[in-house]
Amino acid sequence: MRYLVFLALAIMACSCSSSLSVLTYNIYHGESPYKKGQSNQEEVSTLIKNLDPDVVFLQEVDSMTNRTATFSNGKKVDIARALGGVTNRNGYFAKAIDFSDGGYGEGILTKNPSEIIRLSLPVPSGGEGRALIGVKDESGKKKLILAGTHLCHQHVANRLAQLGAIVAYYEKEKLPMVLAGDFNFRPDSEEYQFITKHFYDMAVIAGHPENTYPSEAPKNRIDYIFLSKNHRWKVKEIKTLQSLASDHVPVYGVMKY
Repeated sequence: MRYLVFLALAIMACSCSSSLSVLTYNIYHGESPYKKGQSNQEEVSTLIKNLDPDVVFLQEVDSMTNRTATFSNGKKVDIARALGGVTNRNGYFAKAIDFSDGGYGEGILTKNPSEIIRLSLPVPSGGEGRALIGVKDESGKKKLILAGTHLCHQHVANRLAQLGAIVAYYEKEKLPMVLAGDFNFRPDSEEYQFITKHFYDMAVIAGHPENTYPSEAPKNRIDYIFLSKNHRWKVKEIKTLQSLASDHVPVYGVMKY
């Protein structure tokens, strides 16, 4: 009888939470940073297939630019869609700026067709436009927002404004949110202090944050997975992976929610 009660409780515990695995990766527009003129898409796609995450957030993504043609046999490529195709996922793109007769911005890969969230982010101090891309995921027990971004690399004021816009969206939606990407700030920054008022740093919860840039010898931590504070999460795993496909290392995390 005790065994049956224990089994019932175990089943109930398993049924009330869902697992989610995510990968965030700045892919250097699809070109190897250390082998100029060579595509890194095979290395990136192999890493994705080996990890098999539920969602992949991509930064520095080209879409149909002349630049991609220089390392893709003379053909323009929508990098997010191409990576989606070879990893059996849906690839979506959010343009931050016009670039090289195409677009440059953020990508997301999902296992199921999704309605995409695309937000332009403010640049009050000027510089490159920035964007957020995401989906509202309903595959688990709870509805989530899964979003990726790449913040300004030049100005603190831009990064703070961009974080403010993201937090405003999060507070309007009132849903648990995973926010990942290349944030271009370190943990000792004003920007980090701002975002961690609203989001948990997944690696800090796990107790082993790791540097992410540059990939040859990481000295700075600027790529993160954040989890909104309006929900109780359980971090199962988070790690960086050794790879020279890009100048950033990928960050992979698994959580229960």
